[in-house]
Amino acid sequence: MSKDGRHHFVIVGGGLAGSLLAVYLGRKGYRVDVYEMRDDIRGGNVAGGKSINLALTRRGIDALAHAGLAEQVLASAVPMKGRLIHSESGDTSLQPYGKDDTQLNYSVSRAGLNAELLEAADSHESVTLHFNKKCTGVDLDEPSVTLADTVTGVEVRVEADVIVSADGAFSAVRARMQKLARFNYSQQYLEHGYKELEIPPGVAGEFQIEKNALHIWPRRSYMMIALPNLDGSFTCTLFWPFDGPFSFDNLESEEDVRRFFEEHFADAVPVMPTLTADYLGNPTNPLATICCGPWHYQDKVVLLGDACHAVVPFYGQGMNAAFEDVLVLDACMDKHKSDFGAAFAAYYSERKEHVDVLQRLCVDNFVEMRDHTGSKWFLLRKKTEKMLSKIFPSWYVPLYNMVTHTRIRYVDAVRRARMQKQVCALVAGFLVIAVFLLLFT
Repeated sequence: MSKDGRHHFVIVGGGLAGSLLAVYLGRKGYRVDVYEMRDDIRGGNVAGGKSINLALTRRGIDALAHAGLAEQVLASAVPMKGRLIHSESGDTSLQPYGKDDTQLNYSVSRAGLNAELLEAADSHESVTLHFNKKCTGVDLDEPSVTLADTVTGVEVRVEADVIVSADGAFSAVRARMQKLARFNYSQQYLEHGYKELEIPPGVAGEFQIEKNALHIWPRRSYMMIALPNLDGSFTCTLFWPFDGPFSFDNLESEEDVRRFFEEHFADAVPVMPTLTADYLGNPTNPLATICCGPWHYQDKVVLLGDACHAVVPFYGQGMNAAFEDVLVLDACMDKHKSDFGAAFAAYYSERKEHVDVLQRLCVDNFVEMRDHTGSKWFLLRKKTEKMLSKIFPSWYVPLYNMVTHTRIRYVDAVRRARMQKQVCALVAGFLVIAVFLLLFT
């Protein structure tokens, strides 16, 4: 504890979850030091090729609102009404996210949002930001962390009352916790990876394709998506297998890249002037699901966001779930006051089963996005869901809407969706029997 009686938190990782938690803790007056491995992103130092724009939805918006930041963030976001599906023939169709235009997702720049959150954290006198500091060691019992300056190589050891691990899917803090007895950990990669591409603004700065939509080019075993940016550009992401006869391994030359895209994404090629340079120059990145537990060590260390439950990005919930972690952790700390051990245990108990379900939902939604969004049966199901939600708005809510546009807990959303499906099947069965009896009796 600090000399002034304030508890001292060290947050390892100044990304989205870590910087938002710093805002929450700073508002409460805790002494907070944030250590980030990268340079200060507010200076425009953004690594290219692996940013993937993010979809901000209800859970994330509520967490930002609790910190007084939602209005500011939404002002620099692009609202998206639904998925705009691009068929191989070049036809497009819009699949709205919700029953009306009040149910939107918002495209946000990862770098821009991170910069806003760091600025908000920095505005609190009790919060100090440190950049170019890589965590190289963790003592769980003191607790303390050893940090190496990535520029000078000089190492320092920092003690704290609480270490918060917000250092991502390959967390150095969690790696130390994995050596504890009875700590569970699993990591599973998809056979697909992703590569970032770009659709730039038009010559007058205009959007070259529909602005207010998430664009999807579903192609069965793979797909490309595009999310809008305020400057008129789109951040595109190609999801494709790493290996095999139809994979990243098979495109090695400019000619191969152009031929492939002209065959499978023909309507996108004219608006992607840097396509071959982006494809050959940007890295191919993996996609992993990480599951672990428990998320805390006594009252000294707690995990947050991707450090404890990394998900693949196909439900648009990775950032939103991490922000909801912050909201739940904050509520548990309010309830248990300075008993951090009880607060961390309650946070883990509240969140664990729900993010486990979310991880399965994210993988399932990848299959839906790439394989089904272009099918007639999928469109019919979506139209039926929309009709039912309008006729019975207080009873029937599609699973996607519960996950993205409400704060219904993930497990509860899945259970309710299953119940709705069973009732609909039962009603449909009765209707078939009734029609049969009317026609043949």
